[in-house]
Amino acid sequence: LNERRKRMSRWYFGGIASCGAACCTHPLDLLKVHLQTQQEVKMRMVGMAMHVVKNDGVLALYNGLSASLCRQMSYSLTRFAIYETVRDMMGSGGQGPMPFYQKVLLGAFGGFTGGFIGTPADMVNVRMQNDMKLPAEQRRNYKHALDGLFRVWREEGTRKLFSGATMASSRGALVTVGQLACYDQAKQLVLGTGLMGDNILTHFLSSFIAGGCATFLCQPLDVIKTRLMNSKGEYRGVIHCLTETAKLGPLAFYKGLVPAGIRLIPHTVLTFVFLEQLKKYFGIRVLS
Repeated sequence: LNERRKRMSRWYFGGIASCGAACCTHPLDLLKVHLQTQQEVKMRMVGMAMHVVKNDGVLALYNGLSASLCRQMSYSLTRFAIYETVRDMMGSGGQGPMPFYQKVLLGAFGGFTGGFIGTPADMVNVRMQNDMKLPAEQRRNYKHALDGLFRVWREEGTRKLFSGATMASSRGALVTVGQLACYDQAKQLVLGTGLMGDNILTHFLSSFIAGGCATFLCQPLDVIKTRLMNSKGEYRGVIHCLTETAKLGPLAFYKGLVPAGIRLIPHTVLTFVFLEQLKKYFGIRVLS
């Protein structure tokens, strides 16, 4: 009796894997926010890193880590749970893997929902990371993510917690299509060549491709989202922010593409490598 035992992901694995990846890539995320919010380009990636370390010490690169983890546990947990649960349910009928367009739709739905649920944590995340660039009297000084969430709710009202929800949800949808749907598809294609087995190299290659797709898909939105969340009221709304950014030329939407890629690609790779390992060692056993 030697049936192949396949392991299925548990619903919360995506959240855990994303937190693991976030711990590794948090400094890159912090630098990306700094780079996107400077008005004139004064510094590049490495210069910015040196600047932060010189002024505030190495641990300053981990400013706002609690908000980042809080965001992964709300946003990533939701999108992975929706995507993987539905995909595994539909795949268990034995009709083979889902067609790509269905993965895209499912990814978009999961990401949109996750993006909405993760908005408050995301806003606190951006604010905490950007805090140290402000002059001392303008700083918000949140102690940690929950303190930040509570203070925004108390000082600015519930609606403010969801400011930028449209952007965050749309970005969530695009990232999830880029990451999950493209990862699944890339992995299917790589395994389909028969040259590589279902191993860490395959996971690495597929997630690298997925990270690239995700970065390219959501960079324009990311730029707008960061500008909106950080604004002190200079934009009337999404459209106004779009037109103001567009005046700077089409490349303004891809400002910080390299730092975004340097952050999102390793984050995607780490997330999926962790996820596949979690699945392999702690997943639910199913007979295939």
